[in-house]
Order: sequence, then C-alpha cells, then structure tokens
Amino acid sequence: MSFAVRSTAFPNGGTIAARYTCDGANLSPALNWDGVPPEAQSLALIADDPDAPAGTWTHWLLWNIPAHAMLLAENAPKVELLDNGARQGVNDFNRIGYGGPCPPPGKPHRYFFRLYALDARLDLKPGASRNQLELAMKPYLIANTQWMGTYKR
Repeated sequence: MSFAVRSTAFPNGGTIAARYTCDGANLSPALNWDGVPPEAQSLALIADDPDAPAGTWTHWLLWNIPAHAMLLAENAPKVELLDNGARQGVNDFNRIGYGGPCPPPGKPHRYFFRLYALDARLDLKPGASRNQLELAMKPYLIANTQWMGTYKR
C-alpha cells in the first residue's frame, strides 16, 4: 500500500467549497490517509498556494501528528497544541492553524495539502514558521504525498 492523502471535502484537482475559504466559514477540510510507512514516528502537513502573487503562500503548518493517526477532522482548532499532541505553526496570515484560500480575483489558484512521514518527532515549538518546520523535517523525511484543490474568486 502506498502512502496517500485525500479529502472528502473536494476531489483531487477539484474545486474547494467556499466553506473552507475566507469567503465562507474558513474551516480546515477533513483529511485522511493510509499507507504510512511502518518506520514513521510522526507526520507533518504543509498546505500552500504556489500561485499567490507574492510567491508561495503558506496556509497551514502542522507537525508531530501521531504516526498511527489516520485523519484530521474538519475544522481543526486554531490553537498551538491539538488534543492528539500535534503542534501548529504560524501561516502567512500571521495566525496559528489553518487559513483558507483567499486569492485575489482572477484565475483559479491551486492549493496543495502535502503530508510528510517522518522517522522522528520534531523538537519544534508551536508557532514555528514554515522555514523552521522545513529545516527541522529535512533529516527525518521518509515519504510524502499530496492532495490538491483549486479556488477562484
């Protein structure tokens, strides 16, 4: 079984519903996965928009998701530490947790939800930046997968 992430909120490559964006309730979408490598000790998630006018815009940073977890429920709390021990970082809206798609009017933007399997838990404080997370993950990365949705205003 290969490592794969998916969402029941929108099809891969499909349109993200407004409820998951700044035009709606700004809820994080439900995500689930399978095929986590047996040597994984934790998972990390980065959600971003590579089509943003100023360059890639980070929408969500999450790490130390337990390796045995199989999902993130819709509307993850926007707090530094989740009940399962996962930690959240600061997105490019300068907030903790998920910040939904909010592109300028025009062509659709792509939103990638990238899940990483790591062979360690990260010693990284909640509220970290994307750069800090990527540096911390790099030596422990064993697999990754992604799911992509689009949104336009």
